[in-house]
Amino acid sequence: MRTTPIRVLLVDDHAVMRAGFRLILEGAADVEVVGEASDGAEAVAAASRLAPDVVCMDVQMPVMDGLEATRRIVTDPASTAAVVIVTTFDRDDYLFQALSAGASGFLLKNAGPEDLVSAVRIAAAGDALLAPEVTRRVIARFAGADGAAGAPAHAEGDRGAAGVAARSSVAAAALGAAPGPELTDREAEVLALMADALSNAEIAVRLHIGESTVKTHVSNVLLKLGVRDRVQAVVYAHRHGLA
Repeated sequence: MRTTPIRVLLVDDHAVMRAGFRLILEGAADVEVVGEASDGAEAVAAASRLAPDVVCMDVQMPVMDGLEATRRIVTDPASTAAVVIVTTFDRDDYLFQALSAGASGFLLKNAGPEDLVSAVRIAAAGDALLAPEVTRRVIARFAGADGAAGAPAHAEGDRGAAGVAARSSVAAAALGAAPGPELTDREAEVLALMADALSNAEIAVRLHIGESTVKTHVSNVLLKLGVRDRVQAVVYAHRHGLA
């Protein structure tokens, strides 16, 4: 269990927005805002200097946009920060560029205060997330399924920011591969809950097991399916009828 506050860097070119985020996050006992930046270049320098656990990153900013700043922070060998894109714009190009840049998640600014705090906690725990509004679009895009729009929707809305992990783009080869070795019953349960947009912590509660056990099951699922990350696993599950 974490014993130190989650260190957060806020990046947005609007001072009022940063002030609002700071007020929300500092209301949580386990979160500490360690710095602010008003553009991507400042964000890269601040991330190097302050070593935050999580960076809340806007997209449209002067000097350097949030997508390029995300790419530089994530690829910095000295950085361990997770980047969560927090933007006003529900645009597919921003979404997929952010995931390709290595962002741990994508949250819209119309999310509730509790969603922002949840997003920071999820990212700091090594999980990742998508706003519920975009989860199915990612699945449809990466699975290449024409009928995805008509697929049954999962109950995403009442889980706030918790969503499908999104660390990198999906490899087409993995998606097109034949089903791998059989999963155990527990691994199949974990995969189904991953596909239903639950985080590791939520899966642990649902299955009444420890979060470290969930992480082990997730690692085994990724290995057996031959996929690189949770997004690939979720798409695989939908494509092969495992969800």
